[in-house]
Amino acid sequence: MLTKRIIPCLDVDHGRVKKGINFVQLKDVGDPVAIAKAYQEQGADELVFLDITATNEARGTLVQTVEAVANQVFMPLTVGGGIQSVADMHALLRAGADKVSLNSAAVADPSLLTAGAEKFGRQAIVAAIDTRWQADQNRYQVTVNGGRTPVDLDAITWAKQAVAAGAGELLVTSMDADGTESGFDLRLYQQLTAAVQVPIIASGGAGSTADFVQLFTQTTVSAGLAASIFHFGELTVPQVKTALKQAKVAVR
Repeated sequence: MLTKRIIPCLDVDHGRVKKGINFVQLKDVGDPVAIAKAYQEQGADELVFLDITATNEARGTLVQTVEAVANQVFMPLTVGGGIQSVADMHALLRAGADKVSLNSAAVADPSLLTAGAEKFGRQAIVAAIDTRWQADQNRYQVTVNGGRTPVDLDAITWAKQAVAAGAGELLVTSMDADGTESGFDLRLYQQLTAAVQVPIIASGGAGSTADFVQLFTQTTVSAGLAASIFHFGELTVPQVKTALKQAKVAVR
């Protein structure tokens, strides 16, 4: 049985870790290297590093910051934000990332996922999807540019297309739940896991150990990602894993 992964997320803005609610109202959390080391000591399974303003400001991901983080942590590191080309992917993988995450650029040009998978292997290519429930259309809608721009695209349809194009994993954030600590959007992940066969990282809404237990007992996602609750010390990775073990969920 595959163990479920607990993944803290560093949302980085100009070299500092930030966290907001529903993608806005950003608060400064601290230095990414120090925070990454703390998560390693807590026993996090992986780390996700997202340069949250790179795409919107049309600049590359902060390679130096990635390098500094990668030099300090020995768990798998996924990096995203502002990736526009295979050369960008190569630079980040060379800087120490194990996987690269593409969001806006992949929506604009899915062949980027294909090119990345052909060069570095599917296991290194993550499609990140930011989505919002669109009640009038009865669907999850894809958004790009750090959640700023809605796209006329159904998230479940796009998930299938991204996997067909070459994504080996999906990192899917519910923007409705992001930063609210009101629980994961279980319906979203139930629909996604029924639609695709690759590992899915659920992101957005974690507020308690019970939320992680629910996520892993009511959906078949591979990993749960959180930022706010870990950054602000409301929960630790060991507390989450202890609760999961008690609920008979396999964790490392």
